[in-house]
Amino acid sequence: MRMAKTLQNRLDKANCDYDIIPHPHSATSLESARTAGVPAERVAKSVMLDDRHGNYIMAVLPANRHLDMSKVRMSGAWQLTRESGLPSLFGDCERGAVPALGDAYQIKMLLDSSLTRQGDVYLEAGDHDHLIHMSMEQYLKLVPRAEVRELS
Repeated sequence: MRMAKTLQNRLDKANCDYDIIPHPHSATSLESARTAGVPAERVAKSVMLDDRHGNYIMAVLPANRHLDMSKVRMSGAWQLTRESGLPSLFGDCERGAVPALGDAYQIKMLLDSSLTRQGDVYLEAGDHDHLIHMSMEQYLKLVPRAEVRELS
């Protein structure tokens, strides 16, 4: 797999300029940054949350930061989603390789403000061997409904 089909369709539909960055197999966004030789603060990490009632939200923050759940809970009773519940949401992705593009999957997004201050961004491509690289301007056009706030 090189890129999740849903992600590919969204990028093509938006006529985005992007690069595909191959890297050695990695298990986490932070490890992807390290193996690809890119700054971890520019790699967008997706953290999936649910409200125990079938509603999901994607929190996106730099790979080198940790989600502060108290900043998320202000907007509801959210909890970390078990990875076993994700295949139905991201059926075209490898387990644990969720692209930081909730809009493409009809999932509401919270976006950490520190990530938006970067000039460019890297996203998981839907597998554990590739990153998508694009300008922050392009990325923000892809997620117009994302709520930008401090999450870490």
